[in-house]
Amino acid sequence: MLFGAAGGPGAPAACGAAGPGSAGARGRAATGAADLLFGPPRGSGAPAPPPDPDPDPDASGPRDTADPAPAPVSDPSRAGAWWRTNFRGRRVTLQEGPALAYGVCAASLLTPGPDPRARAATALAAAGAAGFGAYDDLAGSAGSRGLRGHLGALARGRVTTGAVKMAGIGATGLAAAALLRRGPLDTLVDGALIAAGANLVNLFDLRPGRAVKVGLLAALPGLASPAAPLLAPTVGACAALLPDDLAERSMLGDAGANALGAALCAAAAARAPRRVRLALLGGVVALTLASEVTSFSAVIDRVPPLRALDRWGRCA
Repeated sequence: MLFGAAGGPGAPAACGAAGPGSAGARGRAATGAADLLFGPPRGSGAPAPPPDPDPDPDASGPRDTADPAPAPVSDPSRAGAWWRTNFRGRRVTLQEGPALAYGVCAASLLTPGPDPRARAATALAAAGAAGFGAYDDLAGSAGSRGLRGHLGALARGRVTTGAVKMAGIGATGLAAAALLRRGPLDTLVDGALIAAGANLVNLFDLRPGRAVKVGLLAALPGLASPAAPLLAPTVGACAALLPDDLAERSMLGDAGANALGAALCAAAAARAPRRVRLALLGGVVALTLASEVTSFSAVIDRVPPLRALDRWGRCA
């Protein structure tokens, strides 16, 4: 039901369409909120940069679908700062990420039902993850990837944008956990869960719609639990943005994927019992470590049900 409502009957057919009244023109409505905040992207008529020569971006470890922006990272206002080339060479906007983060934060703060501290914790976790993710989107480089790459660079005395992002999301995750006013152990567990969840969802943002589908599937069990009011803003934002993501007009980027994972785990931290939170943290850490030695894309392609779900709604 969630996926059907999000994609609509014509979602796959919208791929690449851009004519007046076409599915491509209608699909741009999902990113309209971001355009209002950032203004329409300038320079969108410029030739797209050459496609990534590597057909499988995560074959050698965790990697975002996006290549570094062609514009100088020191001036994010210049044309191209919010545009990337995806794994198929299509030009997509990163404004989906801020749009998701703004929607989740605003709806979390205004949703009736949950206590104010739980709502504030969810909004803070999403906002912090989105802010540091956007920093990595705009100022990052492809030199170091994954935990191993960033920690290795740090051991050599070089601080990468990814390392700054990890530290920043860890700090905001702990701050969000502290808002729940539990003991020191619970605060550490909750902060680690929020930060690790933010990183894990970002590892799935390698193909159109994949990270959003992962977020929706992860939220489904919680919709029948006391965490439902805290999860609803995230589910709604994912459902609204999924069609444009599948049609390769936009992508989450680090800002959106990190915010999505942080918001989901903040809702779990606010409502799940300690044993459940410990189990979730163990699973998230295990998947993160597995990503250092294997390719999620390769695993998904080898398992027919996962491959079918992953390719549902995407361009052929």
